[in-house]
Amino acid sequence: MLRTDRFLDIRRDPHSGELLARGGNSEAHSILQRVGFIAVVRVHETYHRAPTGLASDDESRLGTDAVARLRAAGYHVDCDAVFDTDSRPANYLPLGASVAHLAERVREATTTDEAADALTELTAAHDGILAALDEVLTATADFHDELGGPSDKYIAQRLRHIADEHLRVIHGDLSYLRNKLADRHAPHPRRSTCTGEVPSTEQERSAVCACPPPPRTLPAPPPRWPPDCAADSHPAQGHHARPRHLRAPRLLRRRPRRRTP
Repeated sequence: MLRTDRFLDIRRDPHSGELLARGGNSEAHSILQRVGFIAVVRVHETYHRAPTGLASDDESRLGTDAVARLRAAGYHVDCDAVFDTDSRPANYLPLGASVAHLAERVREATTTDEAADALTELTAAHDGILAALDEVLTATADFHDELGGPSDKYIAQRLRHIADEHLRVIHGDLSYLRNKLADRHAPHPRRSTCTGEVPSTEQERSAVCACPPPPRTLPAPPPRWPPDCAADSHPAQGHHARPRHLRAPRLLRRRPRRRTP
């Protein structure tokens, strides 16, 4: 079955004249953004457009480069004839791929020491990823300070606030977790390394290893009854009492008959 997120359309819009790219998944969107496109996020769609102020030749080069890089990555691109190309530039792993590799290390960690080693790449004080992110935010804030626009000073202050407050909290929490894992020295109870050996006490003759069975999944608990409605005006009905907004007006309710002596 064909995946629709592998198809893109790069054309000049007939109404606005903008160079637009539609379709694709998050990987294709990353390629478009690295080429130079700008993401336009809406409720039902995310598409990309060329930056404003570009000359016609620059837009043509932008569209051609996007078509070439997307097709080199295995995407099916339908485009205007002016953007069509047979070029297939080489693909290199982006910097974020090395950071995402840390997630694979954590997922494959069988001990707390291995998980702590992966988190150390994030939390290292001098050359960790979070320390480098702090430098990026600070450098971007300094860049905006020198632009001289009316809102640039505010943007610079906002970036420094993110670095000093939000990023510091993330760094502190992850450092605390990393240190706790480093002191624990314990294997993960559900990620034991398979040795491929069968002990002599194994009861299953066809077993090829001594790994335990997967943990038993407990069923979800039954739904709870509504709170007791004994204090309601229908005490005999209990939790089946009729909601107040569905009851008859008080004047229309039946009153109990009085017994004659």
